[in-house]
Amino acid sequence: MRNLNEILIKSFRPVAACLLASVALAGCVGMAAAQDPVPDRGSAEMVATYADLVTLAERADLVIRARINDQIALPPERAPDVAPGFARLYIEAETLGLIAGSVPVGEDLTYLLDVPLDQRGKVPKLKDSEVLLFARAVPGQRGAIQLVGPAAQMSHSPALEARLRPILTELVGPHVPPAVTGIKDALAVPGTLTGESETQIFLQTTDGSPVSLTVLRRPGQEPTWGVSWGEIVDSSARPPENETVRWYRLACSLPSALPSNANLARDPAARRLAETDYALVMQALGDCERALTQVS
Repeated sequence: MRNLNEILIKSFRPVAACLLASVALAGCVGMAAAQDPVPDRGSAEMVATYADLVTLAERADLVIRARINDQIALPPERAPDVAPGFARLYIEAETLGLIAGSVPVGEDLTYLLDVPLDQRGKVPKLKDSEVLLFARAVPGQRGAIQLVGPAAQMSHSPALEARLRPILTELVGPHVPPAVTGIKDALAVPGTLTGESETQIFLQTTDGSPVSLTVLRRPGQEPTWGVSWGEIVDSSARPPENETVRWYRLACSLPSALPSNANLARDPAARRLAETDYALVMQALGDCERALTQVS
């Protein structure tokens, strides 16, 4: 094992320089990382949910397959903010492939990583491990990357990569849906027949793009609903398929209940109908399960 001072001081690797300058970990790995829970001691890819993978992919400028060549555990005085039961490592790795990203990466990589200690209180040996990294490049520092969160390194496997690639394809596609931030307005309108109604729910998005939900009720039929991703409110719109980015935009962003101030109906029965129809949509979407990340 090479001398720690030689690595951290003499060579002045970019990530080590960040550490020696006493920059907080959030500054080294991205502000989003500070909001995420510390990963479980188990393998991250075994518990990563669809929402976790989308969240990490959206935060990252680079998704890299790499092999760890060397690791150096930093002494506690150089990593005072490490969680109990964890150690901070300075990692040297080689790039095996760039899975996603518009920023070129070299063959050699360096970054910081917090890892759980084993049952004996020892640092796990990661050398020769193949990993998947969600990261950002450090400007002006060749080969240095910043992980976007505590769970941003996962053991690589063909199964994990197969789960991730459709997400990356959707996120860079021409019709990627806008991020949803809340509910703008909702209105339920009874029809002319008993049991007939239509509820429109207009959503707020980060870029102002129009997105709306429609719930239709017809006498003697089960209620149906759909989402329109555009100016035209399509009464024949369908729900998004489960575990797609469009599903993620709704299931992982909408409030659990319809805000009362968004309900435009004045009649108590119409207000209750809007609330009921919104609850129907949320039940159909299901839970946005997360194991490794939180909402930014």
